[in-house]
Amino acid sequence: MKKLSLFALLFSLLHAGFAQTGKPAAKPAAALKNYTDSASYAVGISVANFYKQQGMTTLNATVVAKAINDGLTGKKPLLDDATCNNAIRVYQTRVQEQKSKPTIEAGKKFLANNKTRPGVKTTPSGLQYEVITEGNGEKVTLQDTVTVHYRGTYINGTGFDNSYDRGQPYTTDLLHVIAGWTEGLQLMTVGSKYKLYVPYTLGYGPSDYNGIPGGSVLIFEVELLGIKKHQ
Repeated sequence: MKKLSLFALLFSLLHAGFAQTGKPAAKPAAALKNYTDSASYAVGISVANFYKQQGMTTLNATVVAKAINDGLTGKKPLLDDATCNNAIRVYQTRVQEQKSKPTIEAGKKFLANNKTRPGVKTTPSGLQYEVITEGNGEKVTLQDTVTVHYRGTYINGTGFDNSYDRGQPYTTDLLHVIAGWTEGLQLMTVGSKYKLYVPYTLGYGPSDYNGIPGGSVLIFEVELLGIKKHQ
């Protein structure tokens, strides 16, 4: 999305009514004295809605107003750009971790029970796996490109991705997949079919990702169809 300057944003807000209706924008609400007040309020609502969508719902409005005022009046900011960006990242991470906490706890409980089942093995990283079929082809290495069929589900059995349904195997190298796949596939030989139980720390982490809830344990049935060796 193209970024607008503050002036351009104010201009677009002031003229939104005319652009959409062919008539001048409505007069300011009674609590707002003029069009500048209306535009200022509109900018505030726009900013609030944006960050609310990002999960940032507990911001200190007084401090936000001070920061905006400092920026508009040319005062030296209390934080430099790098510190600002880091502060937002840390805040969003903590918000996401709180949101994902129930999912994380459910995943930990599932893995603790799952590792006691016969046939399930656990690696030092926390990855769990069981062998459905052991192949007799070449063993995968980190430098290889692999072709697989797979079925991905959550711990409640709900599916979220399935190459079989697409009718097309998936080809990738091991450097561009989640850590659970990078490790798990290197345990396999061509012709093998494994079931991988991937903790969120080896999956997509504590944040939501493409519809996958943050903190999710992911279960994959992976069938290794072939590999391409690279020198």
